[in-house]
Amino acid sequence: MTSKTNKKITLCCALALASSSFNAYASENENEVSQIEVPIYQSKITNSSWDDKDIDASFYDNPFQVSLFNAKNGEDNERLMDHTYTVFGLGVGVIAALTVMPESITNWDKTDADIFKKWYDHVSEGPVWDRDQAWLNYVAHPYFGGVFYQSARKSGYRQWDSFLYSAMMSTFYWEYGIESFAEIPSIQDLVVTPVIGWVYGEWAYQTERDIWLNGGTLFGSEILGNTSLFLLDPVDSIGRNINALFGRDLIKAGTGYFTFNQVKLPYGGATENQVGLKLSYKFGDDSSKALPEISAKKDARAKSTMSTQKDPIDTGVVGISAGATWVNLNEKWGLQDTLGSQISVGLYFNRSFSSRLTYTRADMKKIATNKSVIYENYAIDSQYYFNAQENFRPFVSVGFGEMMSDEERDNKRFAMSAGLGLHYKITNKWALQTDWHRYYSTRTSSSEDQFSTLILYRFSNGERG
Repeated sequence: MTSKTNKKITLCCALALASSSFNAYASENENEVSQIEVPIYQSKITNSSWDDKDIDASFYDNPFQVSLFNAKNGEDNERLMDHTYTVFGLGVGVIAALTVMPESITNWDKTDADIFKKWYDHVSEGPVWDRDQAWLNYVAHPYFGGVFYQSARKSGYRQWDSFLYSAMMSTFYWEYGIESFAEIPSIQDLVVTPVIGWVYGEWAYQTERDIWLNGGTLFGSEILGNTSLFLLDPVDSIGRNINALFGRDLIKAGTGYFTFNQVKLPYGGATENQVGLKLSYKFGDDSSKALPEISAKKDARAKSTMSTQKDPIDTGVVGISAGATWVNLNEKWGLQDTLGSQISVGLYFNRSFSSRLTYTRADMKKIATNKSVIYENYAIDSQYYFNAQENFRPFVSVGFGEMMSDEERDNKRFAMSAGLGLHYKITNKWALQTDWHRYYSTRTSSSEDQFSTLILYRFSNGERG
């Protein structure tokens, strides 16, 4: 079925509010303050899945090779590019609409002569460690990272390429694109969105496939199966159930996106957050082909098979660690040494090399007044492990980061770091690490030390080999 023979129907659903389009929504709802639209699925039909391809084993001799820009293994590059163009088009449309809308709707300060200068200023100042709520940084953002990830995964790309696509979209389209019109790019979002989004996106992708392999059931229940499929993919689920209702494949494919709105309440100047889901479907006659996951015909979905691929790059590359750290600061800080906490998220590419984002926080006391002060350190560093084939692995680490007290961004200190440590593999999924890092601040010509002990968890099957 080609795009010329497709007809299109738009179904808009919202948890608190529904609309037919952004323009209509903006003009008819004067109380709306702002709206962000995030595409979640695209409409181009494909049966492409990396897990169902017969890939020569020699391909994995170079496991980190990139096929995203050279789809030579049957990946559906056209489908992914269609989605990318659609997403960027929506982004440009949103910004264009917001620039001409009144301040009462957008909540943008119209005293700013040029919103593009505002974007430039934000990009120039960042990235910074943001103070958004935890659910937004570590739940919502990874979810959207997973959405971008699945766009590539469902277009037939392997996990590594899908992660790279998610990283590029979340960085250049979102963090340094749309969101930079409103705020300075965030360090956490640049890392956490694609990395944890990879974990969530692959879990959702495989869970959906497993349910179909079980005939659309979960624990033998069609109700649980249908409910889970809806939560994993509401676009396809609604379309599939409409097809089942009519007993024919009228709907061929679907697309959709979430909207996040701030709406003024009818009294006072308060606002409330609202979340919406907009859906768009293509339909045609029953003889034309429908996306397998949206088809009401069971034989159209029966071709999905369990993965037999042995791709060495999967979510086992992703690791998170947490533990305690002793913070020993230079006397220029005027703070007492103390015990703090540390958490990190990283990519453990192989037994010899890893990179991670680390955040350290400690409640310290001023030496002179005994007043409590919050100390923070966030850094990006890389590790090289010796004796990589053994469970005990000494390593060296180098990186850079920033330090600050009491969340005073204007007084943050840039620092280079170097360190030594010991990694002990317990199982493929669990490990212990202890390390020492020295941070040198060029601004104050001072050095600080951290001594940490962490427990590391690797996703999926963890470390290979």
